[in-house]
Amino acid sequence: MRAFVVTGPREFAVHDVAAPVPGRGQVVVDVERVGVCGTDVEFFTGEMAYLHQGFASYPMRLGHEWCGTVSAVGVGVDVHWLGRRTTGDTMLGCGHCRRCLAGLQHVCEDRFEVGIRGGFPGALAEQLAVPVSALHPLPVEVDEASGALVEPGGNALRSVWGADLAAGDRLLVLGPGTIGLLVAMFALAEGVEVHLMGRSPRSLEFARTLGFEGVWTQEDLPARAWDAVVDSSNSAALPPLALDLVEPGKRVVYVGLAGSPSRIDTRELALKDVTAVGILSGSPGLTATIEKFASGTVDPRPLVAATVGLEQAGDVLAGWRPATAGPGPKIHIDPRKR
Repeated sequence: MRAFVVTGPREFAVHDVAAPVPGRGQVVVDVERVGVCGTDVEFFTGEMAYLHQGFASYPMRLGHEWCGTVSAVGVGVDVHWLGRRTTGDTMLGCGHCRRCLAGLQHVCEDRFEVGIRGGFPGALAEQLAVPVSALHPLPVEVDEASGALVEPGGNALRSVWGADLAAGDRLLVLGPGTIGLLVAMFALAEGVEVHLMGRSPRSLEFARTLGFEGVWTQEDLPARAWDAVVDSSNSAALPPLALDLVEPGKRVVYVGLAGSPSRIDTRELALKDVTAVGILSGSPGLTATIEKFASGTVDPRPLVAATVGLEQAGDVLAGWRPATAGPGPKIHIDPRKR
């Protein structure tokens, strides 16, 4: 099969590799759509912390936002999975440690992360082998574009849960990228007053086309009482700003990751009696995300600007956008495209 392989910083190629064979408890998925995200870009450039911490190394196959159809099952897997459309959890815990047994496999110390950690091959390939325990079936109402947005959607929905908002509360989202916009969409569906802050005129204008009126730069951000602030950016300067802006006694949620360390003053955290919430993974929010996409409560498809083939994956990671791309922040890869 064809697979996109990164062999070093900005070094890549599409290779013919051995097709996966499902092991015990595994399935093989024919991949139909894969999202490219900031984590993939950091691996592509060599900046990703896992590369320097020993959790990942080249060569590697990226791709953790995916959907597809099960085409083969291994020993111990119900044959009824054959032919089912699915997406899957990125976080694969060991299954027997204290964290896994408590339902926290996404922070298992010995976890694999599909296309990210521990050398587990990702979905930027024609096929992907994954444990059946990681699968989440997709109903017919969730198409390929939405299916490949379930993983970032889970992160966004967990961020909204972490903000602990009620209808009528006021939320500020820092960073109107894919995660930030999904946070805003989920929160708006719950009756929250949503505002977004960003830098790029293109991203801010796109946010307005989605129906968000409170769209600001940092320079024109109004002085208002923010019941929660979600930092979904990759800027090391914004985590302390989130803490500075949030109302005392309320919540800041950190779901974005910067390429360099960000610092907050814990004295301010304590003196404002603020609750800080960190979001690593969409794992606990994947099922609810699928339900919200299927019901039409949130439609993530406008976020997808274009879908290209596997041969264009390297160009996308380097920042290329097709001339025909729409205004959304997300580029999808279809490994079946030639």
